[in-house]
Amino acid sequence: MNSNPKPVETGKEYTVDITDNGSAGDGIARIDGLIIFVKDAKAGYKNVKIKINSVKDRFATAEIAADSVYST
Repeated sequence: MNSNPKPVETGKEYTVDITDNGSAGDGIARIDGLIIFVKDAKAGYKNVKIKINSVKDRFATAEIAADSVYST
């Protein structure tokens, strides 16, 4: 079991830049090195508010927060 603390928590919101797109089409952001797959986000989105859906050992999943205002 990996007991290393993660830089994000399920249900919390964070502001990120989307730097890449994953093979499934999700946007990819990173917080302290942890990869976060962001549903419906695209590479180039800046200052996106995301809400974490799940945190796994090596990555997390998130969605764009309902009240997020970001630039492309």
